[in-house]
Amino acid sequence: MTIVQQHATRGTVAALTLGVVTAIAATTAQAQAPPRGDPNTPFVVDYYYKARWGFAAEFIQLFKRNHYPVLQKQIGMGRILQVTAVTPRYHGTEDGRWDYRVTIVFKNAAAHDQEPDLEPILRELYPDRAKFDREEQRRFEILLAHWDVPVTPVDLTR
Repeated sequence: MTIVQQHATRGTVAALTLGVVTAIAATTAQAQAPPRGDPNTPFVVDYYYKARWGFAAEFIQLFKRNHYPVLQKQIGMGRILQVTAVTPRYHGTEDGRWDYRVTIVFKNAAAHDQEPDLEPILRELYPDRAKFDREEQRRFEILLAHWDVPVTPVDLTR
């Protein structure tokens, strides 16, 4: 077998192996995740926020003043069931650092996927819309990173 044939064979084996591993992982993930269409299953998302050094307190102050009331209105509408936030007690490495994790429990996956019309809520809560817009702009200027992680409970008893 020539070197070219050996490399081609290795590439084919690697591609097939990757395909099998991907198929197994996808099947396993689907088996563990609750059905997205189930209207009785809450849908949970963790939102991580990493602020520039020294600005975490300002970020959470703006979050509580401008974004949290909007989330509370959505609780009243029934779209969201619960909103909680935590901050780490100690610091970690810079690459893994986050300042706040906000967990939102949506009524179900459909409630998460369907974006509500926020304009009526914003008009009611923030008559000075220019101030709200400035503060929201500032809140996002403070961020170094933000990521969303939908989470699924794992039954450890089975």
